[in-house]
Amino acid sequence: MNKEQFLAKLDNALKRLPSAEREDILQDFREHFEIGLGEGKNEEEIAESLGAPQQIGKEMVAAYRIEKVEETATTGNIFRAVWAVIGLGFFNLLIVLAPFVALVAFVISGWALGVSLVLNPIFYLLNVAIYPELFELYQLFFTIGLAGVGIFMIIGMYYVTRWIIKGFVRYLQFNVKMVKGGLKHA
Repeated sequence: MNKEQFLAKLDNALKRLPSAEREDILQDFREHFEIGLGEGKNEEEIAESLGAPQQIGKEMVAAYRIEKVEETATTGNIFRAVWAVIGLGFFNLLIVLAPFVALVAFVISGWALGVSLVLNPIFYLLNVAIYPELFELYQLFFTIGLAGVGIFMIIGMYYVTRWIIKGFVRYLQFNVKMVKGGLKHA
C-alpha cells in the first residue's frame, strides 16, 4: 500500500474525531513518510512498518476519547471512551464491557438507595395524609433517621462515583496500552 492509500484508510478510520485533531494526526503520518523516504525506504515499506491504518485509527480514537474523559468526565464522554476501547478488539468486549456494566449497576443502585432513603419521610407523610390512622411517632422518627442515613449515603456515593470514574479511566488507559503491544518493562 502506498502513502496515499495508507492516509486515505487512516483518514476514514479517524472520521469520528474532530477535523482539526484528524488533520494533526494525518500530518504526523505524512511526516513519517517523508522521514522514511529521506532514509531511502519506499512508501510500501514505510506503510508496512507503521501497521494497519484501521487499527491505528481505532487506537487514536480510543486515546482521544480517554483524553476527553480526563478533561471532563461527563456521562457521554465516558460512554464514548468505553465504546472506543471496546472497538479495539473483540476480546475487549468482555474485558471492558463486563466491569463497566458492573460498576454502572453499583453506582446506579447506590445513588437510587440514597435518594430513596432521603425521600422516605416525604412518602411516609403522604401516606399519613391519605390514611391518618396509620400515623405513629416512632415511624416518623425512624423515617427521618433513614433520611439522615440517605444523606450520608449520597455524600459517600458522590466520592465513590468520582473514584470509580478515575479508576475506570486508568483501566481504559491500561487496556489501550496492552492492545497497542503490551506494557513496556522498565
